[in-house]
Amino acid sequence: MLGLICNPIANRVEAPCLGKNVMAARNAVSCANMALADFDPLIPFDQVIAAAKPVASMMPREHRCTSLGGLAITPASLASEHRLGEIKLRSCATGCGSCS
Repeated sequence: MLGLICNPIANRVEAPCLGKNVMAARNAVSCANMALADFDPLIPFDQVIAAAKPVASMMPREHRCTSLGGLAITPASLASEHRLGEIKLRSCATGCGSCS
């Protein structure tokens, strides 16, 4: 998962992250099976963890969960954001109590 960008669809992380989390869970099961089979990784785990921070620092800020790049700026994402904004405005107008 190293280097994977975060690009929230319609300013909500659930849409892309759900799929990424499913892939990560499947990857975790595979890694557990490899560990049980005494798989010898080429790079030790602590070195992989140490590499994560510099990789994140090199990523453009548009890809760091800012909604400024990637899937977040596609026409479909922007349309979803607009629709969700309209739904929130309608529910606030009816006095749902969840708006400040």
